[in-house]
Amino acid sequence: MLSITNKKAYHEYTMIDTFEVGIVLTGTEIKSVRQGKINFKDSFGKIINDEMWLLNMHISPYEKGTYDNHAPVRNRKLLLHKKEIIKIGKKVMEQGMTIVPVKIYMNARGLCKLTIAIAKGKHTYDKKSDKQKKDIARETQRAIKNIGRY
Repeated sequence: MLSITNKKAYHEYTMIDTFEVGIVLTGTEIKSVRQGKINFKDSFGKIINDEMWLLNMHISPYEKGTYDNHAPVRNRKLLLHKKEIIKIGKKVMEQGMTIVPVKIYMNARGLCKLTIAIAKGKHTYDKKSDKQKKDIARETQRAIKNIGRY
């Protein structure tokens, strides 16, 4: 099963809440997604006219597509219930909150799903402290593995 994660989002943002949503794709887009040709760079979610949209996500054109191939960067509609859109809209109104795509994958039925998160941007010192914690955890794991070898 295909699963592509937006690793940069975890570095740049603190995730507050996540939602699993459907995404409206054309035929050639879904074929490119199945090949893993997606770039999350600078993509974000926005509520426009009581509908959720994903902006700036790049899906490469399908290689075997004809003249009817899709545009790589376009606004894509996200499928959510009205109550979920209202809930997300209220949280985003808070200062510094944004909607970030975190993961795109194919579920067991073959449908393309997107995990979005309500996130708050990290400061530089938060990023440094997270990196230090990861380094300490990595060194601890290495030390544990080395102890087991002797």
